[in-house]
Amino acid sequence: MKILVLSNKMPYPPKDGGSIASMNIILGLSQMGHDVHCLAMNTNKHPFPSSAVPEHIRALIHLETVSINTDLHPLGIIWNIFFSRQAYNAVRFRKKAFRRKLKDLLNRETFDLVQLEGPYPGYYLKTIRKYSKAKIALRAHNVEYLIWQQKARHTEKTIERLYLRILSRRLRKWETEIVNACDLLVPISPVDEACFRKTGFGGPALTIATGLSIEDYPLSPLPEGREIFFIGALDWLPNQEGIRWFIEKVFRGLTERIPELLFHIAGRNAPPSFVEKLQHKNIRFHGEIENAQAFMRDHSIMIAPLLTGSGIRIKILEALAMGRPVLTTSKGAEGIDARHEKELLIADTPEDFGQQCLKLIENRELCLSIAEKGRVLVREKFDTFALSTRLSRFYETQA
Repeated sequence: MKILVLSNKMPYPPKDGGSIASMNIILGLSQMGHDVHCLAMNTNKHPFPSSAVPEHIRALIHLETVSINTDLHPLGIIWNIFFSRQAYNAVRFRKKAFRRKLKDLLNRETFDLVQLEGPYPGYYLKTIRKYSKAKIALRAHNVEYLIWQQKARHTEKTIERLYLRILSRRLRKWETEIVNACDLLVPISPVDEACFRKTGFGGPALTIATGLSIEDYPLSPLPEGREIFFIGALDWLPNQEGIRWFIEKVFRGLTERIPELLFHIAGRNAPPSFVEKLQHKNIRFHGEIENAQAFMRDHSIMIAPLLTGSGIRIKILEALAMGRPVLTTSKGAEGIDARHEKELLIADTPEDFGQQCLKLIENRELCLSIAEKGRVLVREKFDTFALSTRLSRFYETQA
């Protein structure tokens, strides 16, 4: 099959959850024997020269990019609230330059299937329908409106909560229209599929998690010492929210019990206002790091205190693949199909999260047991080759 993948960000380098998910599925489809093309937005937020993409990847996929500006502007937000009914954080991906490039590509090439990486390329559905007879599949990394809906529920500031409610309602209407206009749905978790079914999608769907190749995550000895770590994109609101919750409601109590406890935090694009909240003698903020695997290899216990969001947390899967014990919430464990005290630990209240954290810090045997079972889980349920094979068969029967 000839497949076109549309993405609102560069799939390379695969540094964050979204780019890892996109890159792995694109390469997986190529390795299944499909002729894969990718048209991606090269945004000013995550710029990367397409010429710097490694040759072995360019040999597997036909990559084309369009440089665009997706900055959020305060005046634009205000204008949008009062004079538009569309979600501002979605509208910024509607660009004439990208539409022109897509039109040219569809006139040059004939595709059997077009895969949208998330709903934002959905702005170009009309262009695809006009210039192509290909089936359209939505690869849903999460349910966008749910992230903002949940964020509104956890926000204490009245004005911010009101804005987030408006945003989530607009996103729900828009996202529902995009999903229901697609022919096929490929959600990342059963929870997300159920949500899309509830809002009206009635077509063929296949749940495909984010895949990893366990060989890319070599096992290393679990470091000793009383420390925990977090790694993830710090411009993503659920990550900011979770870390603030952990520091304010859990971590300060832990340091009273264990004065030498260290909390290592790594992630890119952290706003200055957020970095200020990390000022604590027991916190080490590393900012953006060059090598995520090296960071995880150097530290022992990962925490993922996520309160909102949907989809699958890829950094949790990566930590499990590397043999690192993980403590997260029920929300963080969604879609991973892991059992509490088997492949990871799950806690949802500040008290329980603190107790489970202490349990890992003080019980090395438990850490080693969970680390071993977690790696097995990734190998058995999240193998890229197996997942790509299932997706390939689904597309071949539907397109």
